[in-house]
Amino acid sequence: MNTTVTTPCSLRSSQGRWILTATLLASSTAFLMGTAVVVALPVIQAEFATNISGIQWVINAHLLSLASLLLIGGSLGDKFGRKRIFMAGISLFGIGAVLSALAGSAGQLIAFQAFQGVGSALMIPQSLAIINACFPENERGQAIGLWAGLSGGIAALGPLLGGWLVENVSWQAVFLMPVPILMAALIVTYLFVPENKGPTSRRLDWPGTLLIFLGLLGLAYGLISGPAGGWTTPLVLAGLIGGPIAIAFFLLQEKRQPDPLVPLGIFRNRLVSGANVLTLFLYFAFNGVIFFLVLNLQQVQGYSPTNAGLALLAPIVLITFLAGPAGALADRTGPRRQMILGPVIVGTGMALLATAGAGTNYFVHFLPGMILFGLGMALVIAPLTKSALSVEPRLSGAASGVNNAVSRIAALLAVAILGAVIISIFTARLDETITTSSLTTPEQEQILNQSEKLGGIVIPDSFTEAARQVAESAVRDSFVYGFRWAMGICVALAFAGAAVSFVLIHSPPPAPE
Repeated sequence: MNTTVTTPCSLRSSQGRWILTATLLASSTAFLMGTAVVVALPVIQAEFATNISGIQWVINAHLLSLASLLLIGGSLGDKFGRKRIFMAGISLFGIGAVLSALAGSAGQLIAFQAFQGVGSALMIPQSLAIINACFPENERGQAIGLWAGLSGGIAALGPLLGGWLVENVSWQAVFLMPVPILMAALIVTYLFVPENKGPTSRRLDWPGTLLIFLGLLGLAYGLISGPAGGWTTPLVLAGLIGGPIAIAFFLLQEKRQPDPLVPLGIFRNRLVSGANVLTLFLYFAFNGVIFFLVLNLQQVQGYSPTNAGLALLAPIVLITFLAGPAGALADRTGPRRQMILGPVIVGTGMALLATAGAGTNYFVHFLPGMILFGLGMALVIAPLTKSALSVEPRLSGAASGVNNAVSRIAALLAVAILGAVIISIFTARLDETITTSSLTTPEQEQILNQSEKLGGIVIPDSFTEAARQVAESAVRDSFVYGFRWAMGICVALAFAGAAVSFVLIHSPPPAPE
């Protein structure tokens, strides 16, 4: 049913509710997978006997495609029809999910996750674009609020569902989980969502898209491969040098492009530039904590996947249910206070997480930090997003795309940079601990040769029970040491974000009554 939108629909109409349902079903699967797959990573690492870079790429392959194609994904919907691109994105996302479940190696899984990321980049921008086009101004805020709240509520189930599926079915089941939802989204979209387009004169910036893709790929490859392959190897150097060069050329391209992916003029607004810098810092810290906390809980603390999923629920639930009221508060008082206080609370929570050692009590050493972490994020998300969109209406779509891309780039860099930091620190600490232990030289070598697996090091069956205990203790303590350094970096970024808000974010004066 390829109808074309002529008049806005309403939340009170059946068509309006079906349109909201279609966008909710599609977008919630992306959010659900984002929280569920992380819980499966330790099992995937053990299944494919891969080092930490393998599971870094499982996450970053998807993020790389999503972050680099997200901006042009919205433009494709404007040019060729949002419904058409939305359905294409849903289809590609679903095919990528099925292929990921069928992967027979870490390399295949990484490739299929990159493919699925292309689907995400087409699907995610269209969700809000369809809502924006279909609902009238006086209902648009309510529709977006329902979309965001319900999507977040579904995403909150990701860690628990993902953990339960990994533990009771298989890690493959996590990737198959969204397929029925996506099929329903396709059917509802085909039957009830009208076709609509944006301005047809807008050109597609393929050179800019290629440059940002190459820039992010180079940085990600260099940072992830450096610890194992050596920082001075030709490919690593090419990535670390070529990545920033490609990004610099991207900025030059955007400056000259008549229809740029990123209209650089929006950054003259202090609210917009401050919000995007805070997004980069805060989402770097957020994703770094989640990624390495999952490894800590399962590989060091000995949690089952289900229990690890339960352990992650506190901050996600707090964000889901408190972000809305926090947004209403920011509407009344302005964004400044919350954008300063929120990162401070986030940083304090991360600092508490860094105090946890091996075999510590969850309710004493993890839960308080995770509660503060969730509260701080809930406090800041809405005013941050609103500040990032403080542009004239014709640029609101571009500003939204930029802020979304920045948050994905932050996640990609967090996994890559913190991975490099924690591997280097873990390896040095493990070498120091193992070489002074009671293990024999051959036993030491068997452990040190696996240092790139971090907490996923497999103790050989040939070890005696005493040797096994020594090796396991050394691995756990070395991981905790590296984890604390990673958390320290995240704490510093959270407080740096608060400082950015203090300098750049100023609440507008209240409107006259």
